[in-house]
Amino acid sequence: MKKIIKQGTLVLLLILTQINGFAQNPAALTFGDAYEYMNTNSHVLKRANFEIKEKEAERKAAFGLHAPRVFVTANAVQMADPLTLDLTPVRDAINPLYEVLGKYGNFSGVPNPDPKTSGVMPILPDNISTQILRTKIQEGQASINAAEWDQMIQEKQFAAVNANLIWPIYTGGKINAANKASAIYEEEAGLEKKQKQGELLSELATRYYGLVLAEQACKVREQVSEAMKKHLFDSQKLSEQGQIAKVEFLHAQVANSYADRELKKAKRETTIVKRALQNTMAVGDSSDLMPASKLFILKSIEDENFFITMALRNNPQLQQVDSKRELASTGVKLEKSNYLPTVALTGTYDMANKDLSPYVPDWMVGVGLKWSLFEGNSRYRNLQAAKFKEDQVEQAGLKAEEDIKTVIKKLHQQLGMQVEQLEELDKTLEFAQTYVESRDKAFHEGLSTSTELVDANLLLAKVKIERLQAIYNYDVTLASLVQVCGSPDLFLEYQTSNQVITESF
Repeated sequence: MKKIIKQGTLVLLLILTQINGFAQNPAALTFGDAYEYMNTNSHVLKRANFEIKEKEAERKAAFGLHAPRVFVTANAVQMADPLTLDLTPVRDAINPLYEVLGKYGNFSGVPNPDPKTSGVMPILPDNISTQILRTKIQEGQASINAAEWDQMIQEKQFAAVNANLIWPIYTGGKINAANKASAIYEEEAGLEKKQKQGELLSELATRYYGLVLAEQACKVREQVSEAMKKHLFDSQKLSEQGQIAKVEFLHAQVANSYADRELKKAKRETTIVKRALQNTMAVGDSSDLMPASKLFILKSIEDENFFITMALRNNPQLQQVDSKRELASTGVKLEKSNYLPTVALTGTYDMANKDLSPYVPDWMVGVGLKWSLFEGNSRYRNLQAAKFKEDQVEQAGLKAEEDIKTVIKKLHQQLGMQVEQLEELDKTLEFAQTYVESRDKAFHEGLSTSTELVDANLLLAKVKIERLQAIYNYDVTLASLVQVCGSPDLFLEYQTSNQVITESF
């Protein structure tokens, strides 16, 4: 149990150490480790992730357009006058008829309502039929005269709370187009993140290997400084012994001072590059980064067509152009849908009211149609504009393909150029080393001046730094190449392949 607790504590400490960004103890950091840190901590990628989530939420919101909309409305109304219905003319028109029939009408054929006598006399006599019907007519006339013929339809003040429903049944493709567009926007957000990852890989390679280059340059400057210190010591001894002129000793002092200044400058540049790398990795300023990976070149690399094919398939910019094509096509469909009608199911339910007319029903359902027949030719022009947008995107895509092919060819040629320069610098390095050895020997034998020895050491340092710079340029160019190809992880694969040749002093 104690062993398990100890192991858990160790893991926790390791995690905390990583979170603190190596603040306490600097750790050797490979390029792969730096790449993982960048992907985890980069504010640019975190922003891209939030943008993807934003577009995902918008896509889900667009899907909701298929569903019905249910909402509540409340209205309080004040009218100038109440709504009434005056039916007095109807009463005045039928009242004379009732009056005449109630006084003078003669009627017959009234069934006998008494069950005891209906069998003997099923029909009442005319005088009794007339009396009964006149009485009924007079009662009806009295009811008509007593009734309210000026009716209140709606008070001038009233309020109502209604639940409403609108459910699109057919929109001519507008909802489908909105959903398609939102899905494309979400896809574009993912492609933009992929593009940012490639750009950050190139930036990381520039700064990580820039730090490696700066540290290696410091080592070269340290070698020069040590050589100048030794040369100064030797010059002092030889000057004291009278074997060389004092001016040679003074020149050695100047050379030593120059070497010291260059070393300090190299260390300052290392600090600057390290801060830039910390920024790319999004770690604190207190993090002491120690790059473990070395500058490298590849013995051989695939030809241009390999990278062009990869770029046409994976480049995020070209993929975004494809998304723009789909979006433009969706825009054309959307404009065409404006020529078609919109059909929707509607419904209203009276939830509560005050002084609302009793003649208004509690609920209503129906189907509505809206079809715009003429809009001043704007629909046709908008459709034309959408089609022109398709043509623009198509031409932009063709241009982007040609640009990417050109960039790949350029970067591939630059890789070859860096290899050629390195081969030439390898030969120069051998000559420079031999030259320093011969000048040093000649100086101690009194056959060479301090100036010649110093110049030989500075030439050797220059060749070494140029050689490191060539390899650094190779690495940065390779990172740019895989970025354009849309396969940043390929850079990590190259680092661990058996084609790698590393370099350091």
